Amino acid sequence: MMSVAGLVFGALGWFVLRYVIFGFFTVNQNEKAVKTSFGRAVRLTTTTLDNPMAEYLRPDERERYKYPQLEVIQPGGPYFKWPWEKVYKVSVATETVNLAFDPEDINANRGGTELDAVTKDQLNIGLVGQLRFRVSDQNLYAYIFGVKRPLVHVLGFFVSVLRQKIASFEAPEVAVGTAQVGAPLNVGDLSAAAGVSINDLRKNLRLLNEDMDKGCMSSTARYGITLDASLITGIDPPHDVESALAAINTAHNQVGAEISLAQASADQKLVQSRRAVEIQTLNAQAEVEPLLQLADQLAALKRNGGSGVLNAYVRNVKLTLFSKARNAFVEVKP
Repeated sequence: MMSVAGLVFGALGWFVLRYVIFGFFTVNQNEKAVKTSFGRAVRLTTTTLDNPMAEYLRPDERERYKYPQLEVIQPGGPYFKWPWEKVYKVSVATETVNLAFDPEDINANRGGTELDAVTKDQLNIGLVGQLRFRVSDQNLYAYIFGVKRPLVHVLGFFVSVLRQKIASFEAPEVAVGTAQVGAPLNVGDLSAAAGVSINDLRKNLRLLNEDMDKGCMSSTARYGITLDASLITGIDPPHDVESALAAINTAHNQVGAEISLAQASADQKLVQSRRAVEIQTLNAQAEVEPLLQLADQLAALKRNGGSGVLNAYVRNVKLTLFSKARNAFVEVKP
């Protein structure tokens, strides 16, 4: 009887120690947690379609990614769980990975250092950059239960969107003939005019990164992972075409330099012509102004004193001119 009682008390003590005392848990500051009871998570009445994240899903994707919203355990504690309950803790801190990182094969993409892509003119290029992401606490069901390996899915989704944008990327059109006088010519526009896709991509890296951020906004509703930002820092052409591409860029730069010099010379001549016209206009106004004032004075004399006063004024002016002249020729009437 004593051995049976000891066995019962030992089992009871083990149960209390294992499932009661060790049933308490805490959640760290950079974590969120979800608790399941007999394998089923505690759900809310809403779904992902009731969340603003669903706005970025296509109409044919809305039913496919209709996940229930879960009751999320916030950082803190201690919390308690029963033996039939299980706790899933997820880190929601922002993480950074290489753009070419492949979770399934570390040797892929040249050891995770460079991602291959094909441009619209069938040129194989290598992409270098980084990707920042974090787990969304608004869609933990998709991250924990929706897909088996969410990071693999979201990175594959990002790479597919990136390759599609690389293959169809076109530089923004630059309006021709809208340059103002004195504005320098953007030499980089010549590369876009030549239609060399890698030049378009290099010149518009910021635009490409912004397009990637917009194109991947649906990842939160799809996989429960939010892509905070993508930063493509380098685009390298194949080695066999790098020298030819360098020659093309050099020729474009030379043409751009010549056009810039010609435009600067033309702008300088236009400025000089404007200055010359202004100077001649001022000189003409300076010569005309005394004559206009004299005409006003003569008109005033005629109005106030009649024609006699005007004749006297003309006679006095003639006498002044005679006093300054060395020789005078007077017409003698026969």
